[in-house]
Amino acid sequence: MRILSNIEEPGGPPTGAGRPDCPICGGVGYLRQNVPVGDPNFGRVTPCACVRGALQLQVSERLYRFSNMDRLKHMTFESFSPRGRIALSPIAQKSLEQAYNLAHSFAQTRAGWLFLEGGYGCGKTHLAAAIANFSSEHGIPTMFLTAPDLLDWLRASFEGNDDRFSQRFEEIRQVPLLILDDFGTQNATPWAQEKLFQLLDFRYLNKTPTVITTNLRLEEIEGRIRSRLADTESVNRVRILAPDYRQPVKELGSTELSTLNLHSRKTFASFSPRENEHLTPEESKSMRVALDHSRRMAESPLGWLVLLGSYGCGKTHLAAAIANQREAMGFPSLFVVVPDLLDYLRSTFNPSSPVSYDRSFEEIRSSNLLVLDDLGAQNATPWAREKLFQLLNHRYNAELPTVITTSVDLAEIDPRVRTRLLDKRLCTICGITAPPFHGSKPEGASGKKARRAKV
Repeated sequence: MRILSNIEEPGGPPTGAGRPDCPICGGVGYLRQNVPVGDPNFGRVTPCACVRGALQLQVSERLYRFSNMDRLKHMTFESFSPRGRIALSPIAQKSLEQAYNLAHSFAQTRAGWLFLEGGYGCGKTHLAAAIANFSSEHGIPTMFLTAPDLLDWLRASFEGNDDRFSQRFEEIRQVPLLILDDFGTQNATPWAQEKLFQLLDFRYLNKTPTVITTNLRLEEIEGRIRSRLADTESVNRVRILAPDYRQPVKELGSTELSTLNLHSRKTFASFSPRENEHLTPEESKSMRVALDHSRRMAESPLGWLVLLGSYGCGKTHLAAAIANQREAMGFPSLFVVVPDLLDYLRSTFNPSSPVSYDRSFEEIRSSNLLVLDDLGAQNATPWAREKLFQLLNHRYNAELPTVITTSVDLAEIDPRVRTRLLDKRLCTICGITAPPFHGSKPEGASGKKARRAKV
């Protein structure tokens, strides 16, 4: 290479941009490669090593300001809790730890793509911001944008200035590290879909480090982009099963969906094992066993608990006591009657509904503790059976703590759901054989005394 001078390159790169004591460029800051005519690099100007670091730092600082990373500077790997901020099921905790490990490894190597899936508040944005902060601190030009902000930025530059749009779009395509947060929340117009595909396809083909977070399931993403995200050789993908640490079910609890407030007095202290009712030994044992399992579930929610029995036997009281104790410990729970749940989901299809079906269903199925009261009482339409199966199948696969009460025989439940309820590895079934608490008194000692008195 030859050092440039003002004489060799009139109007060229500014002199004095480099380090004055640089032995390579002598302070000029730029070099021109000494190659024969016809070589692709003939006449090409390149910055000297002494200024490349400074230029990269300037670019990094500009992108950091543009990405508004100041508001996310507290989101680091050190401030992230890989074991979760609330009690999690083993599989949810494992998914969170896996996401943390993959994100930390990606920040150090920037190899391939990282795709983080999960519900609201599960930690995706924190991990993505931690990657951005780590990379920026190490001088890696990084752009952190939500997908809607990215498209708004491109639209603003597109209106009336093709050169400006091309420059911005090329800058995003070429940025050494791109982080797209909240992918899928953008307005999915044909123009938006096409720009996103062009951007991601370019980075995919060139294997440029990219991080994407989304609340969507992979099958909900546009087909061309989905095919690239599904490439296991280029993309590390993890779905975080942890619930929203900002108390995810409180938003649902503000609607009529959660009825736990109607059962606020149903606690373990107010529950009576009905020992003075002269139950049979088998009936008394079933009450004690159900009470013991319910208390254990409240103390440490693991797996599923099914409370099976006739109406009025006490199963709803125990289910509500579990949820009330978890709430008292600071862990939100969602208590719903199954027919009410299905009515609520149907209502979200109404165009005037303030919440979307997809978001509501995702929050319900990933809630920290879900109590489904009166399974089997719902109208068994094909749609209802399918929604219940999707809900329970997700929680079964994710091993999310779930309490179910039912008055029907298990043989009457959808076979797909029944097979999951019968999995002894995950599910405990407690059959309460005691008669209804508010029904007629069983034939016992008191009944015999009454007949003797009448005689």
